[in-house]
Amino acid sequence: MAKNILCLWTCLFSALIYTAVRGDLEQQTENTVQLHEKNNDFAFRLYKSIVAQPDSESKNVFFSPLAVSVALAAISLGADGETHQQLFSGLGFSGSVFTSEEVHQAFLSLLQTLNQRTDVDLEVGTALYVQDTFKPHPEFLEKMKRFYLSDGFSVDFTKTVETTEQMNKYVSEKTRGKISKFIQDLDPRTLMYLLSYIYFKGKWSVPFNIRNTAQKDFHVDNETTVPVQMMYQEDSFHTYHDHVLSTQVLSLQYNDSFSMLLALPDKGLADLEKAVSPQHITRWLRWMEKRECEIFIPKFSIKTSYSLKDILRGMGMKDMFTTKANFTGISSEENVLVSEAVHQASLDVDETGSTATAVTGVSFVPYMWIEKPILNFNRPFMIFIIDQKTKNVLFMGKVANPSKEMN
Repeated sequence: MAKNILCLWTCLFSALIYTAVRGDLEQQTENTVQLHEKNNDFAFRLYKSIVAQPDSESKNVFFSPLAVSVALAAISLGADGETHQQLFSGLGFSGSVFTSEEVHQAFLSLLQTLNQRTDVDLEVGTALYVQDTFKPHPEFLEKMKRFYLSDGFSVDFTKTVETTEQMNKYVSEKTRGKISKFIQDLDPRTLMYLLSYIYFKGKWSVPFNIRNTAQKDFHVDNETTVPVQMMYQEDSFHTYHDHVLSTQVLSLQYNDSFSMLLALPDKGLADLEKAVSPQHITRWLRWMEKRECEIFIPKFSIKTSYSLKDILRGMGMKDMFTTKANFTGISSEENVLVSEAVHQASLDVDETGSTATAVTGVSFVPYMWIEKPILNFNRPFMIFIIDQKTKNVLFMGKVANPSKEMN
């Protein structure tokens, strides 16, 4: 069959029950911790794959690894055989003690935990759009809803203008208008489209005074400088100097244990990009000290867009894009494959705080320092938005040129 294109006793008895429940909770906690580790490892592997693309050195990079891993884990619900193995291996679960059910349950716990946070504006979730003539297995749809909190919609992809408008309206609502035209060229042959989104808006614990913002030079490289609006603050901040990586690290705190880490290498950014790992993030967070310092941070807005198809192939997730794809967990009547995986993200940083958002779409179609040191982020630096409660990297990237909005 040709492959079709698919653009997701009282005392004693009570004691026994308590022991069993406690054991389940301990296992769930352990699984959640392991998921955070796997997600962060995936985040850095994905970042290094993105910056390995041609002409990436001078480009801003920003994305949500969580939105991507959620999308890939969600479609693995419908994958089987080698396709499922590649997805799990690519996400970092190969050889782990995780069962598939435990992985999906851990993702559910993470999504619920993030969505329950109240001191920042944060929403994470998925949506599944299904062609009205295509009938996925009810079990697949039920698991998408149960584990990935998926909204479900029946649409007619052959009505490209109408459906594109509907999907873009949904994305715009979920990202508070930050990403308004995610879908642009919708393939009328699409049978199913999975969206994974995350929206984050946080206010600085120590906001910048807008009267201190002034135009300064940002050194893109040795030959190029661009004018930027540079914010300034003198206060107590959490900082760390990583001598091994020759990098200064600054943590800007939001409410509810979220933070933005800024990593400024003493020299070029390339060496830091190659060497940095999740273990460095852990070390930075552990050894940071609060001290008086002066900081200069550019005020900027950046938007990025990526086709992840070749990047995910390079990370070992190949078969899902070919006629070798095995998505019998989605449908046993239609042989389907993934036609495209795209990701868009935006980041706005100003005196009050920052707003970050990202959407991933998977379409299935027919087949240490002196007192008061100065931290001047006037040259390329890396950026991470971290949930310090769960240790998850929600967003990461680099600012190569804050004067450029689009990349």
